[in-house]
Amino acid sequence: MGFFADSLNRISPSATIAMSMKARELKAKGRDIIMLSQGEPDFDTPQNVKDAIKRALDEGKTKYTDVDGIPELKAAIVGKFKRENNLTYKPSQITVGTGGKQVLYNALMATVNAGDEVVIPAPCWVSYADIVLLGGGRPVFADCRIEDGYKLKPETLDKAITKQTKWFLFNAPSNPTGAAYSRDELKALTDVLMRHPHVWVLTDDMYEHLLFDGLKFCTPAEVEPGLYERTLTLNGLSKAYCMTGLRIGYAGGPEPLIKAMAKLQSQSTSNPASAIMWGGVEALNGPQDFIPRNNMAFMERRDLVVSMLNQTRGLKCPKPQGAFYVYPSCAELMGKTSPGGKPINNDEDFALALIEEEGVAVVHGAAFAQSPAFRISYATDMKSLEDACTRIQRFCAGIK
Repeated sequence: MGFFADSLNRISPSATIAMSMKARELKAKGRDIIMLSQGEPDFDTPQNVKDAIKRALDEGKTKYTDVDGIPELKAAIVGKFKRENNLTYKPSQITVGTGGKQVLYNALMATVNAGDEVVIPAPCWVSYADIVLLGGGRPVFADCRIEDGYKLKPETLDKAITKQTKWFLFNAPSNPTGAAYSRDELKALTDVLMRHPHVWVLTDDMYEHLLFDGLKFCTPAEVEPGLYERTLTLNGLSKAYCMTGLRIGYAGGPEPLIKAMAKLQSQSTSNPASAIMWGGVEALNGPQDFIPRNNMAFMERRDLVVSMLNQTRGLKCPKPQGAFYVYPSCAELMGKTSPGGKPINNDEDFALALIEEEGVAVVHGAAFAQSPAFRISYATDMKSLEDACTRIQRFCAGIK
């Protein structure tokens, strides 16, 4: 009998973290590596947020707090949902976790039983399916096609739902594709969900503020108030507020679900770091003017990367309207050989040959449940992006 839990065999280590580790390893050996594998803004955490954390430390706010968030942060989150999403929650309907990933984990672990299905539009973030599998559930991928800009079609969603479906897990703007939806496109999806009253909605709005081309954000429970009672609206401070390592995620939803999630958190991590939560209060209540400034930089980077990738032999790259990722298809390069003589049979071969031969770290599409493609995070400076895209062009041109 094996020593480790059987449930561990159902999951894989995070591929995005694995690729970033490989890049750091090669860097440590003196290789010139450009990291486009990690979904992390290169901008610093706003100074007012850092000051609030320092103040909290100086004032001794370093003790245990309520398991799922201090009242002041819950109040700031209630205000944010009302102000930005037209959603009314009470503090008892809010949960705060150590990053969005914990909130998602708590929600799925507290609700998924063996055999339950969770519908996930694919390509999708690497952790969704694994958390469902860990809970004994079954991820059901609803394919989003490159021709549709990787957006989910209502008929595809309808077809994916069965009697066993417990959750529809929705993420827009999307990691890994950057796909974002207009209000009408979202309404078409919520209309489908209204026809399936047994399906709950878990919407991951982590990239809410990273929207381009004048597109306005909306979230399912806002577009269709009829879904409010069965929707968990998840968000966090990592991306828009450049607080990735500080680990604050949160969600609003029905009270019984929030209670169940708190019960689980009380037996795992307990409260998020106390001083960091005061930084969260400042992030949500303080000035927001840096967000559009950062977005202008991201939009410029997106335009550069999309343009250079679409001039690259064998690649096709849609132009996304959100997040800081692109997801080019490399289907035309499969079955060929890299410039350095490595066979490229799948997108993982492509990504490994690219980092070894040209020093560019990307994440292969199989990690996001749709191949052959790869994800680039353009959350880095223009000079590095231009250099990386030039290397990718050279690599693809030399494929035989």
